Amino acid sequence: MGGVTSSVAAKFAFFPPSPSSYRLVCDELTGLVLMNPFPHRENVEILKLPTRRGTEIVAMYVRHPMATSTLLYSHGNAADLGQMYELFIELSIHLKVNLMGYDYSGYGQSTGKPSEHHTYADIEAAYKCLEESYGAKQEDIILYGQSVGSGPTLDLASRLPRLRAVVLHSPILSGLRVMYPVKKTYWFDIYKNIDKIPLVNCPVLVIHGTCDEVVDCSHGKQLWELSKEKYEPLWLEGGNHCDLEHYPQYIKHLKKFITTVERSVSSRMSTGQSENQSSDLEMPRQSVDKREKPRKSVDRREKEKPPKGPSKKSKLRITFEQHLDRSRRSVDFHEKARKSVDHQHHHHQNHHQIERGRKSVDRLDRVRSE
Repeated sequence: MGGVTSSVAAKFAFFPPSPSSYRLVCDELTGLVLMNPFPHRENVEILKLPTRRGTEIVAMYVRHPMATSTLLYSHGNAADLGQMYELFIELSIHLKVNLMGYDYSGYGQSTGKPSEHHTYADIEAAYKCLEESYGAKQEDIILYGQSVGSGPTLDLASRLPRLRAVVLHSPILSGLRVMYPVKKTYWFDIYKNIDKIPLVNCPVLVIHGTCDEVVDCSHGKQLWELSKEKYEPLWLEGGNHCDLEHYPQYIKHLKKFITTVERSVSSRMSTGQSENQSSDLEMPRQSVDKREKPRKSVDRREKEKPPKGPSKKSKLRITFEQHLDRSRRSVDFHEKARKSVDHQHHHHQNHHQIERGRKSVDRLDRVRSE
């Protein structure tokens, strides 16, 4: 069954740009890996990362001198790093974050072939690099998934209990649900986000266009409803699948969200407040939010004698590497490559180049018609 699932995913979900929009070159003097045709930037590093499935992916890390958060960005199914390069630079500048983007296996100059399970291994490799090479802590990382990138984003987020936040940009409930109004999850479905979002324990921001012709806005709304920690969503009136960055509200809302979660973390650290306590992070909720009321403790043993050995909390702490070894089952899907970044900041001379590099090549309509 796994083979059937993977073949379905490959057929419907993956459209890597061909040829790749960039190539890698090694600077003979410095030994640095550079991304041609883009000029070298002091705050940008190009990396090659091994994955647990034997492929090697290309990633780029953008450093911001004032950053306290790191954004790990999973792009769509029909783009590569060359098409996302300028967007990542702009997001790092305007959001004041460090940012890592990566190409899935089989995309750009990453080795291997695209598959659903490869995307999960790919994001794990990028996350591991952030921890080991850049000293990022789980509590400092914000996962950002756009369209089909919401698949690896939510898969990883569901296994990392102390993440700072998650951003879902035009996300999908699952691959099958994009094409058919099914009410249940089938074994051959792809990117089963509907089953994973309830497992995410950090604040979730959902951004979706109300006129999305590829992934209906109802996908984003239902994922928001199923989130444990809801942040005020952004429903962009008239927005389609790959033009949301044109709206001034996009970057404004993202800034507000990141500022809010950073302040919330700072407040908890200064007051010793438990992570499970409510804070000013959460916005007014709709009636769909059915959070449980705090339960009274029924444990009376603490008054009798102190516990021996490791506490329950320490026993329950599972390392990230143990989490990554969990077997998964899912499949893949796809999306449109996006066009640009924050429209209000795009009045510079590279505008034409960015737009040309990020044309939509989404193939979903073709799949539907077959």
